[in-house]
Amino acid sequence: MAKQLTWRGKTEEELPKLDMKKFMELAPARQRRTLKRGFTEAQKKLLKRVERGDKNIKTHCRDMVIIPSMLGMLLRVYNGKDFFPITITPEMLGHYLGEFSHSRRVVTHGTAGVGATRSSKAISAR
Repeated sequence: MAKQLTWRGKTEEELPKLDMKKFMELAPARQRRTLKRGFTEAQKKLLKRVERGDKNIKTHCRDMVIIPSMLGMLLRVYNGKDFFPITITPEMLGHYLGEFSHSRRVVTHGTAGVGATRSSKAISAR
């Protein structure tokens, strides 16, 4: 038998029906405080597009808390260079959009070139 997915005791069918007050009670403390303060103008704009069910939503709001009305949507979040596509799943509830669109990459350095080190100066460059 497959394991039933739950988020804080709520099933996948109950999650989209949650109102903001109930969701705030289940959200972690930092996100609850953010939601209690209210949304910024940019976040309100994003929520209007989400509620309308627009396709191809692009946003710079990395500090937006993922709420139940966003479940199943594809949002494109800006990471500083381009818009990274994110499909919202129940496990993401209560997290910020920016957590899933990384803005920094792992740096991998190549080999040193000629003249980069003291020992490479002794080699003739033919």
